[in-house]
Amino acid sequence: MIDIKVFGSGSSGNCYLANFNGTQILLECGLPFKTIQKALNFKLSTIEACLVTHEHIDHSKAVKDLLKNSIDVYATKGTFDALNVKSHRAISFLKNKKNTYCYKFFNRFCILPFQAIHDAQEPVSFYIQDIHTKESLLFVTDTAYMPYKIPDVDVLMVECNYVKNVIDSNVKNDSLNVSLRNRIVKNHMSLETLLTALKQANLSNLKKIYVLHLSNSNSEEKVILEAIQKQTGVIVEIC
Repeated sequence: MIDIKVFGSGSSGNCYLANFNGTQILLECGLPFKTIQKALNFKLSTIEACLVTHEHIDHSKAVKDLLKNSIDVYATKGTFDALNVKSHRAISFLKNKKNTYCYKFFNRFCILPFQAIHDAQEPVSFYIQDIHTKESLLFVTDTAYMPYKIPDVDVLMVECNYVKNVIDSNVKNDSLNVSLRNRIVKNHMSLETLLTALKQANLSNLKKIYVLHLSNSNSEEKVILEAIQKQTGVIVEIC
């Protein structure tokens, strides 16, 4: 069983605890280290590792503190370079001759990073499988779209930052300037883009969707929840 706890989601900080049948990993660490410690009831030693998608502070704030406290952090070389991080516990994902990422195995996990579309050095999303139970999770955040088809997973954690008609309405009424709107659209996923990706996917084993990183002003929680539930027929939780 895969259990998810949300410590933070959105531009103020992203951090999630994924529990795979008793083995725990952090997905992102974009909160103050003390906040993460408190959320874990100060049991940091129960964390096997932390996966970080990119260097923006709302995803990586506690990287150096985790490393100092003997937690392995997995990210791309570009992410570590952007953070100016060097440590034997800072573990980079490798690429093969075709310039695609290699699988990374540790403990009970098989991790496959894949490209994200975002204004960062080397951003990725993650496919995570429990080697023992074959249960799997797809973690996708801070990307304009998914360049690959969504695989058949048990749990999907995915960004839905804005709704197109909401963000366009905010531009029309001058509550959002055009340049910021264009930056958001080039770097974050809309409800419409997500629904298209879900329609094209095989969701036969999907049990739950966690919707991440909603904009405070450019999204509409009820609309997003109902649209995704209608499209997939599975349990949806807005984070």
